[in-house]
Amino acid sequence: MNTADLPPLALIAGPTASGKTALALALAEVADVTIINADSAQVYRDLRILSARPDEIDMSRAPHRLFGYVDGAEACSAARWATDARTEVARAHETGRLPVLVGGTGLYIRTLLNGIAPIPDIDPNVRAAVRGMAVDAAYVALKREDRESAARLAPADTTRVQRALEVVRSTGRPLGYWHERRTGGIGSQMELRPLVLTPPREWLVQRSDARFVGMIESGSIDEVERLLMRRLDPDLPVMRAIGVREISAWLHGDLTRAEMVQAGRLATRQYAKRQYTWFRHQAPEAWPRVEAALTPYLIERLVKRLAEPALSC
Repeated sequence: MNTADLPPLALIAGPTASGKTALALALAEVADVTIINADSAQVYRDLRILSARPDEIDMSRAPHRLFGYVDGAEACSAARWATDARTEVARAHETGRLPVLVGGTGLYIRTLLNGIAPIPDIDPNVRAAVRGMAVDAAYVALKREDRESAARLAPADTTRVQRALEVVRSTGRPLGYWHERRTGGIGSQMELRPLVLTPPREWLVQRSDARFVGMIESGSIDEVERLLMRRLDPDLPVMRAIGVREISAWLHGDLTRAEMVQAGRLATRQYAKRQYTWFRHQAPEAWPRVEAALTPYLIERLVKRLAEPALSC
């Protein structure tokens, strides 16, 4: 089928502070859109400020979906989000609107578009044994038991090396076997209009630093205090979000205010760098990259690319 015959789906992806929200809102000025969150922190109701979720004024400019819809006491998985996002994409199409995915969580986006690998539950004993291994020993074992995954992964990528090793040991099949059997993806059913924002790193660092300071001045401390009062499991995603640990440490007297701000800036920079690297190397090569810092003129050009042919409908 010609992609022009498929329903459209716009995607604005990239690291934190790259300008995704501004671009999505500019698009909302010229086309009937539904903006769908694709950021793993912005799903949590408790993290309005620290996740840089759009405020009420911005959200009034177009329908916004999957923002702040999960309680912090729950852990939102990529599978759950993808199921919810499929529903919202379908609803947007039913009402004649252009769904626009906006976010920086590559795993979420990939799960929605490519589907979910039907990997069985990992044997807890296998997981405990693998997680107890030194990363260099785990990588050596992976090269022996799943050469394809070992060749694809960096030896120091602890999380992914452990995941690949526990999958092959628990299921008897390498990770690639399960990835080839992904189900539920909607990418082939859509006329995808992707844009990946990868602006200059120096520009991104400056915006990230300014953003964290702005969060401190805008009520993020109160936000963390309310979280701490709930006494949630510290391993929950909402408790491990950038800013929560740093502000918590300051509230408990373990850091000075200046140290807390510096730690938060550093954590934000590191997170942006990981996202930047993922989108530069993991996103499909065919997806257009926007490597310049966003300006009003550039935003206008990008909006036209995302909206057409929606403007002529």
